[in-house]
Amino acid sequence: MTPADDTLAKKRFFAMTIMRLMGVAFIAIGFILISGGFALAGQPTDRWIGVAIVLIGAFDFAVMPLLLARRWRSPRDL
Repeated sequence: MTPADDTLAKKRFFAMTIMRLMGVAFIAIGFILISGGFALAGQPTDRWIGVAIVLIGAFDFAVMPLLLARRWRSPRDL
């Protein structure tokens, strides 16, 4: 591995880690909205907004790093 490849791999790992951390933050904010700990638009609407944010956070945490890893995978030599 060349130093340029190593630097690129570190940047990609950092990007996937940040994606997972943002997913965790979205999930936490969504649960706070669902529980009523923070008022945005009134309680019935806050619950639905919280559910949407939790679903987006779960997607960011679980699926997006896999998609990024698949996109950045080095080509296989035959």
